[in-house]
Amino acid sequence: MANWDADSPRLRQNLTKVLRQIRDSALRRDVPSLEAALQWQSDTMAGLEAPQPEYAGRFRAKRGIRTERVGVADFEAVRPGDVAGQLAQFERRLQRAAAALDERYPAGHALDADGLAAVLDLRAWAHSEWLRIHPFVNGNGRTARMWANLLLMRYGLPPVVRLRPRPDSGYGAAARQAMGGDWKPTAAVFRKMLLDLSPPSRRP
Repeated sequence: MANWDADSPRLRQNLTKVLRQIRDSALRRDVPSLEAALQWQSDTMAGLEAPQPEYAGRFRAKRGIRTERVGVADFEAVRPGDVAGQLAQFERRLQRAAAALDERYPAGHALDADGLAAVLDLRAWAHSEWLRIHPFVNGNGRTARMWANLLLMRYGLPPVVRLRPRPDSGYGAAARQAMGGDWKPTAAVFRKMLLDLSPPSRRP
């Protein structure tokens, strides 16, 4: 059984499956939810060896893993006892923002400059807030990038944020700042990813 973080055929298969689920959800304009993220994480971990396999598809706020503290480099994530409350705030804010964008830009309608800026900021915030909370024991970075791609595809943009391996070109430094609560560097990195993929005539 492959390690949960190794670049294995099973992991690539799992990520392909999850990205298809995310694409379909984005096209349907489903209400973004924590339940969806739990499913993504569970499906990503399927058939892989994790240090704590019982944590797959479960937040750190659940019984049995409330004391699990995680962090990256010098940043410690939200304490286990605060995870549930902060995830609820994340979900409410994300749903409100997506509903407002959906109303202004119905499915099939192109984004104008203001809409594009709003989508880019929302995906950077969602990605960064997920990293700051770090609700899972494993796989938070991948899930954060899934949120970013979901929001891109929801508004007709390509899923430019690579799930595996981790993106480069400043992504790592921006993700560390996101852990500290600053999502603006992530917005700049994601905007560059979109610019690099778009032909000059269609660049935002």
